[in-house]
Amino acid sequence: MNISSKFKSIIIAFVFGSVTNIGAIANDGGSEPKAYEIPRSQVVPIKDTANDRKYELYVRLPDDYAKTEDTKHPVIYATDGAWHMEMLSGAAEYVLPNAILVVISWQKDAAEDFDGDERAHISRFRDYTIIPPINHELQEKYNFGQARNHLTFIRNDVIKYVEANYQTDPAERIYFGFSLGGEFGSYILFEEPDTFKHYVLGSPAFDPESLKFLQDLAAKREADGTPLDANVYVSVGEKETDAIPLIQTFMSILQRHKDAGLNPKELEVVEQSSHSEAFPATAVRSFKWLSDLMAENSAGE
Repeated sequence: MNISSKFKSIIIAFVFGSVTNIGAIANDGGSEPKAYEIPRSQVVPIKDTANDRKYELYVRLPDDYAKTEDTKHPVIYATDGAWHMEMLSGAAEYVLPNAILVVISWQKDAAEDFDGDERAHISRFRDYTIIPPINHELQEKYNFGQARNHLTFIRNDVIKYVEANYQTDPAERIYFGFSLGGEFGSYILFEEPDTFKHYVLGSPAFDPESLKFLQDLAAKREADGTPLDANVYVSVGEKETDAIPLIQTFMSILQRHKDAGLNPKELEVVEQSSHSEAFPATAVRSFKWLSDLMAENSAGE
């Protein structure tokens, strides 16, 4: 072995030994590793009282929460709890630090309603979809098209609980949904538009049938003169070539209803991104949009 090789061997042995010792020191306390918890977060069990279903709310409070009882905070309500909590918490920490985050879980006792199917996310197919599919076998398995029931749960149970127990500003309710959650938010916008003031609809998972349903619902709102006072942010991944035409059609629906109070932002196309890849940028960019929008509103008051 030459001097250079011998020197390298000594360095490798030293580094390996140091890492081993560090591991030993880290475990010296004898305690078992434990799950990391997001700071200032809570898990709140909640029941869908109309349908006797169990859910959870993952609530994250801002750093300055409760420093003064007079302070009222905007609230971000989001779907797909286990998938979205961490990303939205991080984005809110830096971009919307004054906001309370409330992320709604999937149904916790869903196996009872889906013939023992224990997939954690199984209920999203039922809760976030607008209409049932033509395929009867799929419908029997997943019970699609129950968005109306889930919206009732959010309005009657979730929002009422949050506004009764936290320092919230009811005039600044925000909805965040991605994929099926984006489709669900689109439905809320035209079914019960006063549920939220701001809507973030990330890569909404439309098909021609659900989009036609929304077109008809929007026309109904126009006919009955329902105010649609809401700000709307819609995104799509650049690589979502099949989804882009449907989402562009949805954007045209929003534009046609600006006279009723809708304020849609220009479609956000996330560069070089597929459907799932568009999610992180959607979270950060939409929160920046919200931050700027609320700052403008505050300056104008």
